[in-house]
Formats: sequence, C-alpha cells, structure tokens
Amino acid sequence: MPDSRPMTRRRAWLMVLFSLLDDAVILVLIILGLWYFRIKVTWPLVLVIGLLMVAFVFIMHRAVIPSLLRRKLTGREGMIGMVGRVTEALNPDGTVIIKGEYWKARSAGGVIGVDEEIEVVRIAGLILEVKKKTP
Repeated sequence: MPDSRPMTRRRAWLMVLFSLLDDAVILVLIILGLWYFRIKVTWPLVLVIGLLMVAFVFIMHRAVIPSLLRRKLTGREGMIGMVGRVTEALNPDGTVIIKGEYWKARSAGGVIGVDEEIEVVRIAGLILEVKKKTP
C-alpha cells in the first residue's frame, strides 16, 4: 500500500541521502581497495573527488527535492481536489463527470443536484467522495 503521508522537505532530503548512501559505500570500498593494494592516492585527488561529490549533492538538491515536493498530478493523489459536474443526482450516491470521464460518486454532505459543480475530497476504491464546490 502506498504511503499516504504528505512529503515534507525533511522527508525528501532523507530519501535523497539514503539513495546516495550506496554511492558513498562504493566510494569507500574503492578507497579501501586502493589502500589494500598500496596504491597511493594524493590529497589533491581526494579533494577533487570530494568537490565532485558536493557538486553532485547540490545538483540532486536543485533537481530532485522540488520534484518530490510537487503535488501529484496522476493516480489517486491527482484526483483529489479535481472539479467536475454532477450527471446523476447524488443522494448520497450518483454519477459525476470529471475531465470527460464518468465516475460513481458519493456525496460527503447532503444531496447534490444534477449539473452542480463538485470537488473530489477522497477516493474509496473506485468511488469518489465529493462535496459541493464552494465559489
């Protein structure tokens, strides 16, 4: 089951750092291998590798973190908040149309008449829970 908790900046950073963890382990193993075979690594080379890793983390921060924080546009998460119209009165069940697609729906609060605007508040299986759209 997908995680339904909202993505926070802290959680996004943890995801990125954990994904970089295997890269750091590989780098450490390479350095240990070089040490084991007595291959000398100069300090300027270590500095360049360190700067490249910092640059990589900065690029990841600029590219990945915002995409993790962005609102989902597809799937279940993308449906919540969408606006549509009632095609069969919701008393409490009926049918709505959203972006040209017909959906079974249930009213979250009272009867909603035909041709009224609705907003999706929750999804239970393939049934949308909707409320009357407030202007």
